[in-house]
Amino acid sequence: MHAMERFRREANATALQKMFEADPVVEDVRTALDAVPGFAKNLILTSGPTMEWVGYDGGQRAAIIGAALFEGLADNAEQANDRIAAGDIRVLGAQELGCVGSVAGVYTASMPVLVVRNRRHGNVAFCNFYEGTNPRRLNYGIYDEAVREQLLYVNNVVAPVIGEAIRRSGGIAMKPLMKRALNMGDELHSRNNAAGLLLMRELLPHFLAGQGTDPAPTEKAIMALTEDQYFFLRFSMAAAKVTADAAHGVRYSSLVTSMSFNCREFAIRVSGLGSHWYKGPHPQVAAKLFDGFDPSDITWIGGESIITETIGLGGFAQAGAPTLQSYQGGSVQSLIDKNLEMYQITLGENPD
Repeated sequence: MHAMERFRREANATALQKMFEADPVVEDVRTALDAVPGFAKNLILTSGPTMEWVGYDGGQRAAIIGAALFEGLADNAEQANDRIAAGDIRVLGAQELGCVGSVAGVYTASMPVLVVRNRRHGNVAFCNFYEGTNPRRLNYGIYDEAVREQLLYVNNVVAPVIGEAIRRSGGIAMKPLMKRALNMGDELHSRNNAAGLLLMRELLPHFLAGQGTDPAPTEKAIMALTEDQYFFLRFSMAAAKVTADAAHGVRYSSLVTSMSFNCREFAIRVSGLGSHWYKGPHPQVAAKLFDGFDPSDITWIGGESIITETIGLGGFAQAGAPTLQSYQGGSVQSLIDKNLEMYQITLGENPD
């Protein structure tokens, strides 16, 4: 065997083992400014590799401008645009700071984030909160008074109660919970039904212990946590990010440790190749569309929830979640076939 090939194989085995050994534990909820090293009051994070402001368009550009307005960094959209262009408001790819964001992925200083620590290797990752069931969301590129009110509701009502319960628990280990959810029909990207209920079971005693004389805040937090299975996706994303990052930086390793979209392109990072993003075009989409829409209506806002796929969840575990057939279209057999096809681009199968 050629020496370089041997180095690569040994490095990949090391990187893969680090990924398998990771022990993600959700420890806290704090504001992005307080929790994320390097965050600043004039900083907005968004999905995908960082671009020049002129490169952002469509829903992702609108989400960044909306984030600036929400944070009070500008008085109107035109002013926000000018301040971002001038560099007075900074825009950075979320993964540069150990964060992952769903769809447009925008974070601002005041937004709450889940703090997840890999207790095996010591690294930390973050994910912001689910905005709620209303399809009009900042992460979808929409900002108006109703969106602002919902973001404030998450900041001021939902996140503090969940954060207190998490701290009271001493930290909730994600891997045992996620393993059990996978065996109950989740794949932890598009289906999180079991995981959400299992998380609720872990948090419920700590909700009750901390509710005091007024149960209303606790009731509202529980409603937010349970009314939509996608609330758990943010936990799954942060756990996946901290797991994937554990495998990054292994010299000679060709293991992909990050994947991401912005509105322009798809990109990956590779364990042994430092912080550089390797970029390519968006994939072709075969999707189940709502009535009245066709493939020409598909547009890209960004997205980093595919950090779950990076560690073997989501699309790499879809055969274990057959109910996704009704969501994605196609057949159960097509889910199995796609799952088996993924083995062609993976280094190994997670023993958990």
